[in-house]
Amino acid sequence: MTIIIDYGVGNIFNVLNAFRKIDPDTKLSADPKAILTATHIILPGVGAFEDAMKALKTLGLDQTLIEAVDMKIPVLGICLGMQLLYEKSLENGTWQGLGLIPGTIDLFDKDAVSTIPHMGWNNLVHTAKSPFANIEGYAYFVHSYLAPLDPQYVYAYVDYEKSKVPAIVGRGNVYGMQFHPEKSSALGAKLIKQFYKLTQEAL
Repeated sequence: MTIIIDYGVGNIFNVLNAFRKIDPDTKLSADPKAILTATHIILPGVGAFEDAMKALKTLGLDQTLIEAVDMKIPVLGICLGMQLLYEKSLENGTWQGLGLIPGTIDLFDKDAVSTIPHMGWNNLVHTAKSPFANIEGYAYFVHSYLAPLDPQYVYAYVDYEKSKVPAIVGRGNVYGMQFHPEKSSALGAKLIKQFYKLTQEAL
């Protein structure tokens, strides 16, 4: 059973529909006990980092997610959900994240890009260690902040003007996609399937 974290942040029903096509037993939940029974956990999100972390903490789901990772349950963060996986964000202040992937989320370098937010379709460029390397194509992005380009954790990036933007990241059983796979057509569906294939031992 896949559980999508329902914490009031994000267009969650598009995500639900996309994952149900791969795992029909996909549910929304904000119940920590139910979440910890999942085979896979999806953390969606749009909006501000601060608001999202406050919502998770209010529901006690920040600790639930950390516990889930310790239990080796695969976790996938999408868009803002990916950014929440990191140690902290500098979006309108300094905010602590979940700390599941080392690094700090920061604003685009204004010397590297002329337009913020980064919005639109970009071609994925896989790194040598990417477990998604057999899947190529364009993904749909909407964001103003980005993760660090740390080769230890970046599986794929895209070129946006003069900036290389981490697009798929991972550490152990924790994965993140900065783009919206649920809005990325056939490419998104293939990437979701690959996420399950990589973590099928959890089923």
